[in-house]
Amino acid sequence: MDMNMNASNSPRKHGVRRLLAAATAVVLAALGTVPAAAASRPASGHDTPSATAGRHEARGTLLAVTPVAHLGRAGVTAFLTEAGMNADTVRHGIRAYRLTYATITPQGRPTTATGLLVLPEGGARRLDLVSDTHGTMAHRDYAPSVGEDFGRYSPFLHASAGRAVAAPDYLGLGKGPGRHPYMDTASAISASLDMLRASRTAALRLDRPLTGDVYASGFSQGGQVAMALGKALQGGADRHFRLRALAPVSGPYDIEHAESPALFDGRVNDTSGIFYMTYFLTAQNRLHPLWKDPSEAFREPYAGLVDGLFDGDHYEEDIIGALPANLKELLTDDYYRRLQHPTGALLAAFRAQDGTCAWKPAIPVRLYTSAGDTDVPIANTRSCAADLAHRGVRVPVVDQGDVSHNETYLTSGPQIVRWFDGLAARR
Repeated sequence: MDMNMNASNSPRKHGVRRLLAAATAVVLAALGTVPAAAASRPASGHDTPSATAGRHEARGTLLAVTPVAHLGRAGVTAFLTEAGMNADTVRHGIRAYRLTYATITPQGRPTTATGLLVLPEGGARRLDLVSDTHGTMAHRDYAPSVGEDFGRYSPFLHASAGRAVAAPDYLGLGKGPGRHPYMDTASAISASLDMLRASRTAALRLDRPLTGDVYASGFSQGGQVAMALGKALQGGADRHFRLRALAPVSGPYDIEHAESPALFDGRVNDTSGIFYMTYFLTAQNRLHPLWKDPSEAFREPYAGLVDGLFDGDHYEEDIIGALPANLKELLTDDYYRRLQHPTGALLAAFRAQDGTCAWKPAIPVRLYTSAGDTDVPIANTRSCAADLAHRGVRVPVVDQGDVSHNETYLTSGPQIVRWFDGLAARR
């Protein structure tokens, strides 16, 4: 991903961002997973908590519903077209709501999280549900339930085709408390599953009950989450939901053997590489201590800075500006070598997130990727396909060719909607 344009597209320069939004290159830099700098300020509206808010509720209990967006069909078409996305699948306008719901922390303690529920205007009264999991975001206001642009491209795309969409913000993003446990697969699954439960309750209250059929997709970090969530749903994580299809895009499914090695051989560009890995290391250190003092891993003056940069309140361009040009300049010589040959706690942190493709899906699966991706190289998707094949499931790998990470989703998203349409029509 080319980060050179990001400083001019700061979220703090809201008017400038709107003027630049029509430029495809700028929108691409804002869509995805990282080093992006085009999030909007929080949507207006007041949360309306339920009478049970404030107590320790069962996981997935709906605590508040806040209307955050309403677009007609033409408005959705313009929104997606401005992003550089094909809008041929748009059939409905949409209404979107921020849900606040009960869930758990990585340690299993009660907490809350938020997410975006999007419903089509018109169409069937009872709706199938798309679980849409987003890519890497550092600032909490980028999350789908709060930000007004790139975090909503995919949810609006799917909802305008006639399905409900549940897009979790994950823990520590959106209006959720605390810090985001980046790339902690277990808590991403629990937050996403509890978002499905809260969406079921909210949709019923809004007189658009869900059928229980779930089509799962996600991009980048969210592609990995979608695979893990699919495994949980197929395994009976909630009797109200039936997994029908799975279509993740460019997920980092294999940190140990694909993503991490690509940091050192040029397949991941330096800017994205340093952002992803610093985010990963600081977040994982809070969950599985990787060092006693940050100076063991980071050179000065960065050792005293890096953890604070990922507190949920820093914009991506500020984080990138505070870091050196590449990992070699950031890490100590010892930790740079350790990252290339991980052992101990670091290896355990990698492996705790890997293996999301190590199961046997009983539903249709398509994996989307691109040979030109220098954020999450295609080797990740090939590894996932190999894991599935090893268990007797051969799935199509859709290679979008020599395009960037974010262009991969812009191209794949409408294709996934059409595929979901076809599967639903044959049911």
